[in-house]
Amino acid sequence: MLGLILFIVSTLGLMIVLLFGSRLGWLSPTIIILAIVAIVAYVAFVMWEKKQANPFIDFGLFKNTTFTGATISNFLVNATIGLMMVSQQLIQIAGFKADGTNYTPWDAGLLTLGYAVFIIAFIRIGEKLLQRFGPRKPMIWANLIVIASCVLLMLTHLLIGEYVILAIIAYSLFGLGLAFYATPSTDAALSNLPADQAGSGSGIYKMASSLGGAIGAAISLAVFTGLSQADAQAIGNVIDWTGRTDNVAIRLAGMVAIGVNMLFAVLAILSIVMTVPKGGGSRDKGKVEATADPKPQLTPDEESKTQVLEQLRELPVDELQRLAQQALGKK
Repeated sequence: MLGLILFIVSTLGLMIVLLFGSRLGWLSPTIIILAIVAIVAYVAFVMWEKKQANPFIDFGLFKNTTFTGATISNFLVNATIGLMMVSQQLIQIAGFKADGTNYTPWDAGLLTLGYAVFIIAFIRIGEKLLQRFGPRKPMIWANLIVIASCVLLMLTHLLIGEYVILAIIAYSLFGLGLAFYATPSTDAALSNLPADQAGSGSGIYKMASSLGGAIGAAISLAVFTGLSQADAQAIGNVIDWTGRTDNVAIRLAGMVAIGVNMLFAVLAILSIVMTVPKGGGSRDKGKVEATADPKPQLTPDEESKTQVLEQLRELPVDELQRLAQQALGKK
């Protein structure tokens, strides 16, 4: 119970710092105190959980480097959801439609339809890629697609009409990348865990998705909000901004904030390359094992056969011969 409380306090403190830091001031006493509370609570949480027989988060699972790398990359990939939030705000704040009116949330939201369509349409393709190439390559390809999406959305120096077209393409690519990533990543994270740890590992993996999305969005919005209020005149002279120049600070803030999401995808690729072996398996201590370590989960039929064989192995030879004669007699 104490571990859960410490986790909630630390995460809540971190989210408040990220979301309200630019508004209250990053050096304000409130933000500094909350940051210290979050750090202390996280440290206390880790120390407490390591001493528990039934911890809220089983840190022993992270000894499996394949699980660890897949979970970290899952956190980082979900953190890139901030690119959609920043670009959506940018379109509504910095641009006007052809009739001179602002883009409404409805208008901006319609641009993201390709994101949902591509996830639904290509999620099974990710499964096919996993079956053919293993988890490593599809996970890397997915992040490269996400990076391409970020690059398109970072072109905030263009006219709003051109940017909207790029946004439609970028959102579709983002959905494609997530569709390619989902199944291979889940397989890499959970396939090497033993049966008694599969439930705990699944919970940690899913929690990484939720926390990644929340923290990634908070970081992106914090960067966007903070830079949009800064003086962008120096950078404005370097980049050739087309159209209006009274919104250069907002457009620059969007460019940098989306660049942060691209950094998340790059770090996810590094996590995958360093921990997820080619073709699956285990890469603990930097060596690719011939079989997964720990052993993969057995089917119920295989578990029953294993138990029977273990019981027969403990019987004396005379008893085994008697059982064999009975079995042959029945035939």
